[in-house]
Amino acid sequence: MLRVVPVVALLALWVWAFIDCLVTPEDEVRHLPKVVWVIVVLFFPLVGSIAWLVAGRDRTGARRGRVPWPSGPTAGYPEYERPKRPLAPDDDPEFLASLKRGNEQHEDMLKQWEADLRRREEELRRDGGHPEDGDRPGA
Repeated sequence: MLRVVPVVALLALWVWAFIDCLVTPEDEVRHLPKVVWVIVVLFFPLVGSIAWLVAGRDRTGARRGRVPWPSGPTAGYPEYERPKRPLAPDDDPEFLASLKRGNEQHEDMLKQWEADLRRREEELRRDGGHPEDGDRPGA
């Protein structure tokens, strides 16, 4: 019985390290390509498993911006880890900025039209009448 415990522990460590190596995303694997880690763990059960646990996986979570073992009521739910978007358009600063830019463009266009209208009215006053006056009978 005493001889079976180390064998079972080694087998459990090997299976756990092998499965962990298989399911770990490529961007969390360090020092060697993932395929090489799988081969090392598969062919060298004790040394490969310990090497994988010590040096193979990035357990800091720094690459993804997460803690390695999330805790709390939202642990394991990636939708809660995403940045929040405003719920309504009037809460969205980008949307409000686009409205302000649109309003400024419309105001500039109206100012140009008003200036053009004033210029045309001034030209008509200088010329002494309406251009349609020459087309009217009796004028």
